Amino acid sequence: MTSNPVTSYRGNILIVDDLPDNLRLLRDTLTEHGYKVRSATTGAMALRAAQSPSTEVILLDIKLPDLDGYEVCRQLKTNACTADIPVIFLSALNETLNKVQGLAVGGVDYISKPFQVEEVLARVETHLTIRKLQKSLQEQNLQLSKEIEEHQRLENELFAEKELAQVTLQSIGDAVITTDAYGIIQYFNPIAERLTGWQAEEAQGMPLLKVFIIVNEITRKPAENPINKALLEERIVGLANHSILIARDGIEYAIEDSAAPIRDRQGQIIGAVMVFHDVTESRTLSRQLSWEASHDALTGLINRRGFEQQLVEAIASLQKHEQQHALCYLDLDQFKVVNDTVGHIAGDELLRQITTILHKGVRSSDTLARLGGDEFGLLLTQCPLAQATQIAETIKDLVHHFRFVWDSKTFMIGVSIGVVAIDKPNQNLMEIMGAADAACYAAKANGRNCIHVYRPDDGELNRQRGERQMISQISRALETNSFCLYYQKIISITSQPLVEHYEILIRMLNEKGELVSPNEFIPAAERYGLITEIDCWVIKTFFSNYHKLSQQQVITHGTYTINLSGASIGNNQFLKFLIAQFPHYQVPPENICFEITETAAITNFEQARYFISEIKKLGCCFALDDFGSGLSSFAYLTNLPVDYLKIDGVFVKSIKDNLISQAIVEGFNNIAHAMNLETIAEFVEDEAILEKLQEIGVDYAQGFAIARPIPIVLK
Repeated sequence: MTSNPVTSYRGNILIVDDLPDNLRLLRDTLTEHGYKVRSATTGAMALRAAQSPSTEVILLDIKLPDLDGYEVCRQLKTNACTADIPVIFLSALNETLNKVQGLAVGGVDYISKPFQVEEVLARVETHLTIRKLQKSLQEQNLQLSKEIEEHQRLENELFAEKELAQVTLQSIGDAVITTDAYGIIQYFNPIAERLTGWQAEEAQGMPLLKVFIIVNEITRKPAENPINKALLEERIVGLANHSILIARDGIEYAIEDSAAPIRDRQGQIIGAVMVFHDVTESRTLSRQLSWEASHDALTGLINRRGFEQQLVEAIASLQKHEQQHALCYLDLDQFKVVNDTVGHIAGDELLRQITTILHKGVRSSDTLARLGGDEFGLLLTQCPLAQATQIAETIKDLVHHFRFVWDSKTFMIGVSIGVVAIDKPNQNLMEIMGAADAACYAAKANGRNCIHVYRPDDGELNRQRGERQMISQISRALETNSFCLYYQKIISITSQPLVEHYEILIRMLNEKGELVSPNEFIPAAERYGLITEIDCWVIKTFFSNYHKLSQQQVITHGTYTINLSGASIGNNQFLKFLIAQFPHYQVPPENICFEITETAAITNFEQARYFISEIKKLGCCFALDDFGSGLSSFAYLTNLPVDYLKIDGVFVKSIKDNLISQAIVEGFNNIAHAMNLETIAEFVEDEAILEKLQEIGVDYAQGFAIARPIPIVLK
C-alpha cells in the first residue's frame, strides 16, 4: 500500500540510471510524493549533476555505460562538495558481497530491482531525514560552540563592565530589582521606584515582600513572589498570569515579569534578579478585544458566539444537578419597517433602546444576547417553563407599550417570542436553538407579537420539522442534480404574437424518483436559505442547454420566463452570477424574461427595483407574478420597471361566476394597460375562463386549458 501523495516540497533527489523505464518509474513515484527530481544516465553526468548544492539524496545504479556505480560513489566521496550527500545504490544484484562493496565506497543503503515503491519511498525519506538531522546537529554544535565562546568572553568582561551595566540598568524601560540569597533588596532602578512607589534608598536593605506586593487580579489573593520561587527552585521563573502590583500609594499596575537566580563563579546562588514591566495598557486592550469577540458592539450584549457557549454550559449543568432552564428566542416585529422608512441609523438606535427595554423584564441572573439582526436570545437559568412563559409575557408587554420616535415619526414595535425548556441532559445546542427558532417562527406565523411555547407534540412545529426534513431532500437534490425542468406555453389571446412565450418550471425528484411539486419544497428552501442555490441551478441548467435544446427543437425561438426568489434578487453575488451567465453561455438576453412575485418585490422593494434595472440593461424583460395578492400593489407598481403583470390566479379561477373577481381582474388589466404593461392571466383551467379573459382584454393566458407543463428532456 503506497503512501498518500503530497504536493508540498519534500527534497531534491538525483537519480542515476541508464534505463529509461527505471528513470520514469522512480521520477514519477518521487515527483508524485512531493520530491523534486533530476536524472542522469551516465557516471560522468552524475558527477556533474551532483555538484548542484540542492542535491540531497542520490539514487545510483551500479551498472552504468561509462563508470560503474562504485567508482562514481568513490569520486563523490572524495569531493568536498558532494562527500556528505547520501548515496543509495540501485541494482538487480542481491549478493551480500555487492552490498558490502557498495557500503565500503561510501554508500548508505541499497535498493534491489525490481523496485518496490514503498521501499523506495521509505529509504529515500529515511536518509533524507538522517541527512537533515545531521546538518541540523552540525549547525547546532557550531552554534553551541559560538555561544560557549561568547559566554566565556562575556563572563571575562563582566567585572570590567560593571559600571556600564549600572548605567544601563538605570536607563532601561523595565523595572529591575536585585536581592541577596535571603530576599533582601540590594538594587532598585528608577522604573522600579516609579512602579512600587518606593525610593531606592528606602527599599535597599528591606525584605522584598515588604516592597513588592502582588495579588491575583481575579481572586485578589496574594500571588507567589517570583524571586522567592527563583531562589527556592534555582531556576528562571515567570510571574503568574493576572498579576497586579499594588504600589505604595495604592495604585495598581498590571505587570509581567521574570526572575532568575544570580550565581557566583563557582555556581553558588548569591541572590536573584527580577525584571518586570507595566502591561496595564496591553492587558486592558486584550480584555477589550476579548470582550468584542464575545459581545455585540451596537447593544453591548453578548453575541451569538458567547451566548451559545453559555447555553452549552447550562445544558452541561443538567448532568450534575436536577434543575430546569429555559431559552427564549426573540424576533422584533416592524424592525424592517423602521429601517426602510427612516434608515439604518434609526434601526441601530431602535436596537439600543429595545435592549434597555428587555433588561427591564429579565432577572439579574439571566443572560440576554443579540443573536444578529433584530433577533435576541434570553437564557433563563434555574427557571421552570411556566415561569419562563411569564417572563416572556412581561417582555412582550414591555415592548408592545414601547414607542420608538425618530425624526417626528412614531413607530409601534412588537416582539415574537419562542420559548423552549432546557430540562434534559441529552439535549444539544443545535436541537435547542432549532426548537426555539421554530417556536419563534410559529409565533410570527400566529400573527406576530405572540408567544409560542415549544412542545414535542406541537402540530405547527411538526410542520416546520417536516420542512427541515424537506431541506435534507433539497440538499441531496442539489448534490445529485435531482431537479428537472418543465416548460408551459403562454398564449396571446388578443392578437397574433410576434414570438411564442413559455414559462420554465422546476420539479424535484425524491429518493424514490417521484416528482415533488414546487409547492412542497420551495417554501422550505426559502425558509432555510437554499432557494438561491435552486435559482442558480435553474439558470445554469437552462442556459447551458439553451442552444442544444434549440438545435434539437425541444424548444423554439421565443421568450422564456424564469422564476426568481425574493432572496436572490436581494443578493448582490447572485446578481453578478446572473449577469455573467449570458456571455458565458451566449444566451440572448432579449429571449429571457425573469419573474418575481409581488410579495417578494414589495418585501425587498429597493433591492428589487435595483435588481430589475440592472438586468433590464442587458435587454431582458420582467414580469410581476401573483399581482393583487399584496396590500399595496398599485402604490409599488408605479416604481417597479416591469414589462408584464401576471394577475393572481386566485382571482382568475373564479372569474366566470364571481362578479367581484371579474371586476378585480378587469381593474388590474386596465391599470396595467394605462402603464403600458402587458397582462398575463394564470390558472386558466377551462374555456369559459379563457373567453371571459378575452372579453376583458387580457393580453396573455396560461393554464391547463391551454397547455400542461411539458418536461424538458436534456439529451
